[in-house]
Formats: sequence, structure tokens, C-alpha cells
Amino acid sequence: MKRKARQHYTPEFKAQAIELMETGKPAAELAQELCLSSNLLYRWKQDAQSAQVGSACPRAGGEGALADDLRALRRENAHLRQENDILKKAAVILGTRSQPSSAK
Repeated sequence: MKRKARQHYTPEFKAQAIELMETGKPAAELAQELCLSSNLLYRWKQDAQSAQVGSACPRAGGEGALADDLRALRRENAHLRQENDILKKAAVILGTRSQPSSAK
């Protein structure tokens, strides 16, 4: 059985495909026209978005620090919410147990 050679696409081709997706053209239709998988188009779009969001990409002065601070605050907020949920569950569990009576 022969293996199919892996296709390599240029960054320009990927960018054009993503632009067409963002104009509102359905991914399945676009993928069929370009002889691609719709999953591949979604992956390219996700990769492009994550490359723009990462702190390593060049930004205007001060913008990178603000984005990093915001990211850190969101992480801390999520952690605190998780701790709060755990404490709420523990309070329910401890509050519903009957206390052993010491008086006989």
C-alpha cells in the first residue's frame, strides 16, 4: 500500500484560506473548493489566532505588559473561583453531617 505524500502549504495560501473563512464562506464549502479537510482550515485559523495572542508577538509599547498582566489576573481569578467552589462544597458536606452527641 502506497502512502500519500504529505502536502505542504505556503503561509500565504493559509492566510488567504483563513481570510475566505472569515468573510462568511462555510468551511465545508471552502475546503471542498480547495481540496482540503475542513479540520485543516479550522486548525490553521486556530494557529493564526494563537500566534497573534501569544506574548512573544510584537506589540506597540506597553501593550505586551498589559496583556500579560491581564492574563495573570485571569489565571488568578480562575484559581480563586476553583478554591471558592471547593470551600462551598466542603461547607455543604460538613453542614449536613449530624454531629455526634457527647451527652448521654
